[in-house]
Amino acid sequence: MKFKVITLAAVLASTAFISTPVAANDQLAQSICSYVAADSRNNLRKTLSDNRLRLSNIYSGVLCDGLPLIRFAIKSGANDTADFIIKQLPSSVVAASGDVDWAKSNGFADSPVIESLLARAGG
Repeated sequence: MKFKVITLAAVLASTAFISTPVAANDQLAQSICSYVAADSRNNLRKTLSDNRLRLSNIYSGVLCDGLPLIRFAIKSGANDTADFIIKQLPSSVVAASGDVDWAKSNGFADSPVIESLLARAGG
């Protein structure tokens, strides 16, 4: 009986440690999305710095309203933040993203972010 209680306690304790980082990651992703939506480049930069993160390392894992960060920034009209994100990403990622085609096909062809995307992608 003591073995079952100890095993149950160990499982519950390990579950608590596993779910904490997931909640922190979700909260961090929500903060990033809210800063992008608000076009708050400085707050985004500070959040990344405070959490010792590089945008290029987390870019593929963060979606805001189901969109990658650059597309979400274009949709939100967050031009300054979009420029910051583009500068933080490798040019190969920007070139392969298809963000320019997405923007043009979704009514954002006049966005100033398109120029930044094209310049960074080399085309």
